Amino acid sequence: MTGLLTFAAIVLAISLGLGLVRVFIGPSIEDRMMSVQLVGTTGIGLLLLFGPLLDMPSSVDVALVLSLLAAVSVAALTRRERHPESRTISEPKSDSRIHSAELSD
Repeated sequence: MTGLLTFAAIVLAISLGLGLVRVFIGPSIEDRMMSVQLVGTTGIGLLLLFGPLLDMPSSVDVALVLSLLAAVSVAALTRRERHPESRTISEPKSDSRIHSAELSD
């Protein structure tokens, strides 16, 4: 059983490495976000595999917290896509009296 868990951990580690490569070379923000989701999911899987392998039952709790954070990040990305005006910080509104005074001079 330990050999199977070790093999699964190696496969997940390879997936983690490929996901990290995609994070750095992704052409768009959406590709990079999906790669970050892959890295997060793979990390959760590794934590769940390392629990029995290393006799660390607390790794399940850490994996649950990471899965909640992943769900929040997906919600933030979808909100950003639905409301594109929230992507940039808006410029402060200028005082129209200043512009009118400059025009009258």
